[in-house]
Amino acid sequence: MSDTTAASTVCVDPKTMHDRLDDVEVIDVRTPGEFESVHVPTSKNLPLDELDDHLDTVRAAVDEGREVVLVCRSGNRAHQAQDKLVEAGLPRLPILEGGMLAWQADDGPVVQDVIRWDLERQVRLVAGGIVLLSILVSIVFPPARFVAGFVGAGLVFAAVTNTCAMGMLLTKLPYNRPKSA
Repeated sequence: MSDTTAASTVCVDPKTMHDRLDDVEVIDVRTPGEFESVHVPTSKNLPLDELDDHLDTVRAAVDEGREVVLVCRSGNRAHQAQDKLVEAGLPRLPILEGGMLAWQADDGPVVQDVIRWDLERQVRLVAGGIVLLSILVSIVFPPARFVAGFVGAGLVFAAVTNTCAMGMLLTKLPYNRPKSA
């Protein structure tokens, strides 16, 4: 493990986790649909938006002395989960550096159940589609251009706040729900 960044975020690089996978409890904070698509074989799915409901699960693992590593797609949601857990009185748990993207790039073992576009790609498709459609519609109905402006403002807000309302809405679609739900 290595300590990185000024915010004292503890990270585990994929190679280190490869060697110690049997000794680490991996908590994946992505959505159930993303988790079902691809995940680390030993991981548990505790989605970020439901993490408060699973604090006892995380606390039990820590109390038993197990090393717990947080993972998401690229690291952003794992950092948010880390902050939530610290606020709940747990120690600052390590994060898989680079998330599932780095894990897969480093040829880490994965379980892949279904092929599904990741959430970021879905957001780009929907946002781009809305902008394109609103510009085309504005040819005959000029006020439609404001829809494109609204989407642009939403994307700027998402970047500044590191949240994404469209992404949260897309996670609710049946496409993004696990087969078993």
